[in-house]
Amino acid sequence: MNNILTVQNLIVQRGGVTVLDISELNVEEGRILALIGPNGAGKSTLLLTMAGLLKPDQGKIYYRGVPVDNNANRSRMRRNISVVFQEPLLLSTSVFKNVALGLKFRHLSGSEIQKSVGESLDYFGISSLATRSAKTLSGGEAKRVSLARAFALKPELILMDEAFNSLDPPTRETLMEDLHNILEKTKITAVLALHDRDETLRLAQDVTVMVEGKIIQSGTTAQIFNEPDSEFVASFVGTETILEGTVQTTRAGLMEISVAGEIIEAVGNFLPGENVYCCLRPENITVSPVMPEKTSARNVFEAKIQKIIRQAFFYKMILDCGFPLVAYITVSSCEDLNICEGSIVVVSFKATAVHLMRREK
Repeated sequence: MNNILTVQNLIVQRGGVTVLDISELNVEEGRILALIGPNGAGKSTLLLTMAGLLKPDQGKIYYRGVPVDNNANRSRMRRNISVVFQEPLLLSTSVFKNVALGLKFRHLSGSEIQKSVGESLDYFGISSLATRSAKTLSGGEAKRVSLARAFALKPELILMDEAFNSLDPPTRETLMEDLHNILEKTKITAVLALHDRDETLRLAQDVTVMVEGKIIQSGTTAQIFNEPDSEFVASFVGTETILEGTVQTTRAGLMEISVAGEIIEAVGNFLPGENVYCCLRPENITVSPVMPEKTSARNVFEAKIQKIIRQAFFYKMILDCGFPLVAYITVSSCEDLNICEGSIVVVSFKATAVHLMRREK
């Protein structure tokens, strides 16, 4: 693993209050890391500190293994980093001049500026806006110009704070797709402060979860979403069913867990008598109108549909099968199955779909 940037024992205080307390964070070169967490978690403060724009009260930042502990090293790091803020912060001049701004500060020649700006405008599909005044741009166009300005510098690391904030859904969707393609093409390392689960799943390879200025879990995107290590993380990343249970029996890694008088089978290594949380993601639940003749799922329950909630392109179903359960079903499947609130259905899920966490009494 080759880390482009490392943060160690970082403390940032404001007005005598600690707003950031990070023991360690590594950014692996060539990968996309998402910082997620509730509002006020410290994501923006961490980005500013990583960029060298905010001096920490304690701790160290290493860029390519070199401590950023003096002005020379800080300047060297900042030359290789681009920052995209929540608001585009564009000058009252043409799009071309806005994108060229950082290149001019670096005293590049006119031909070099022309080439880099042209490439970056093309990346984000805004070449036709080059002569337009930044004042006339829509929110989505301004965001693209801001991103183009950052990429024109050809940074080794790009830091983005809520890159898709305040954009309408179609604009957000196309910009997210374009950014994903550009990061894949350029292989630029990126750290993105995000608050949306869909954005995180679409863009990030690694995820760090923050709460109250601290990191509470880091890992690959799959690990964070499928193997959260706390009830908070599970809930935050969309695990809609979190059940309290007690392990009854265990054999060869397969356990029977008592949940509200029902038995759920799960894979794990807890001991009989241990209290656990059983976490289930809604997309891992199968809903059928009748008992399936054949299924590989070890967990099959009859359930009553308590509520059906339309969410974009699918329905969210609140079910009662002796314990509460949340499942997703496509709109067409819901209509084909002819089910509604009050209907009795059969739900099933595999033992491997149950993620277990230790629960204190």
